[in-house]
Amino acid sequence: MAAKQKLFAIATLLASAVVWGLVWYPYRVLEKAGVTGDISSLLTYLVALPIGLALFPRALRQLRALPMIAVWLALTAGWSNLAYVLAVIDGEVMRVLLLFYLAPLWTVVFSRVLLAEHPSRTGYWVMLLSLGGAVVMLWNPQGGAPLPKNTAEWLGLSAGLSFALTNVLTRRAQHLAIEFKSLAVWFGTCLLAALLLAAHPQKLAVLSGLPASMWLLLLAVGLVIFMVTLAVQYGLTHTPANQSIVILLFELVVAAVSSYFLAHEVMQMKEWIGGAMIITASLFSGKVERRHAENN
Repeated sequence: MAAKQKLFAIATLLASAVVWGLVWYPYRVLEKAGVTGDISSLLTYLVALPIGLALFPRALRQLRALPMIAVWLALTAGWSNLAYVLAVIDGEVMRVLLLFYLAPLWTVVFSRVLLAEHPSRTGYWVMLLSLGGAVVMLWNPQGGAPLPKNTAEWLGLSAGLSFALTNVLTRRAQHLAIEFKSLAVWFGTCLLAALLLAAHPQKLAVLSGLPASMWLLLLAVGLVIFMVTLAVQYGLTHTPANQSIVILLFELVVAAVSSYFLAHEVMQMKEWIGGAMIITASLFSGKVERRHAENN
């Protein structure tokens, strides 16, 4: 039974990787229709949240003694989702995702702090290789520090950091139901998107003239978000923290193909080299996790 559960968890993570490797496109379609990333994030997650509240009323019982870890889970997952959408709308999809997938670097750090997992020599190599890949990818021959070059890339970097923290928090919060953690994710994304919109409420005026096709697209994306969040939470709960990052790397393959055909984006050689280093680091992070499991 345990083997079947683990296999199903891996399958849910792979399916989630496919969705997240493609979801940037409908968000860009919505952006072209005037629905900015903060609005589309709020509306799509507002589709998922009430469905979850209706289907999982028992999960709300855990609100009676709201654990602080659930609050942090909502905020970190919420920012990861919101920042991801904002980043892939305005930035080059693969550069954003490669910065996002520096997550193994942050996962090693957070696993040490929150799960008391001491990084091995391989763990330190994961950190160095991830950082090295980022430096190569972001290196500017004309001078300047190898840092993200625009807001979208900074958002992608912060989304990956938040995702790594969400990953580790999900593993630590084993006592919380998957449904409750999913509700926290949807609520956190809605909350942060609403706070962002509160500073520019005039942007909501676009909704008054939005065609029916865009409302249907928002609904469809919201339903997909509902299903994929449950899938990710199940996969993260039943898969070791660093191993799940490796499985989710399939998102990069899907995103590379989809961004080439749908957005005509092509990576430069330095981005391929840096990306290969980051992916290699992610693969080694799975080795770190396996060794940790064997030692325990």
